[in-house]
Amino acid sequence: MMMLMTGSVSVVNAQVKTSDLTGAWETGTEVKMTRIYADQIFTVTVYNVKDKQFISTAGGRWRVNGNTIVETFEFNSAKPELVGTEVSTPASLKGGKLTLMINGRKEEWTKLDDGTPGKLSGAWLITGRVRDGKMATMTPGARRTMKILSGTRFQWIAYNVDTKEFSGTGGGTYTTENGKYTENILFFSRDNSRVGASLSFDFALEDGNWRHKGLSSKGEAIEEVWTKREKIGL
Repeated sequence: MMMLMTGSVSVVNAQVKTSDLTGAWETGTEVKMTRIYADQIFTVTVYNVKDKQFISTAGGRWRVNGNTIVETFEFNSAKPELVGTEVSTPASLKGGKLTLMINGRKEEWTKLDDGTPGKLSGAWLITGRVRDGKMATMTPGARRTMKILSGTRFQWIAYNVDTKEFSGTGGGTYTTENGKYTENILFFSRDNSRVGASLSFDFALEDGNWRHKGLSSKGEAIEEVWTKREKIGL
């Protein structure tokens, strides 16, 4: 079983820029790993395509330091004890491929997009949800529901930074066309029977917020507001 990174060794000498990493990356065939880098927030997820099984996910803040990607975990489903710790991973870019040295093993990643063409690239936190016909304001804190999107990939994650608890995740590909935000689910930690489903929502960007309305994967009506993390200051 593939697990998420827990450490690294110092090799690889090419300089890497933040702008070069922004977007989505993938490696693997039957067992895939996907990385999304956006707005100083990242996720890395492992899932089995054939068996439709979610394996693990981790993420948090990231930055580039020379030839090294420095990542600080906010959540880690496989190793929650790593939440709050920092990992430095040597990296290089050549010919559109990202090479990472993780635990003495070389991984080669292929870029899926550079943050386009979707209109929702970035890291978002839920800040409002309609309940009983009224919009209820939600204030993100230690407990967070986050969506991170590149130009073609999305992932939502529910977690608690203080308790290190991971509650669930799902993700896949998405499009934003003609006022419709459409998700195509490739992994879902709570119920793999939803893998392969497509969900379409009305969406709009208003004052920097993402308004989102439609039916959930359970067929329930939802209307939500999402706000960029940097706007909230988290």
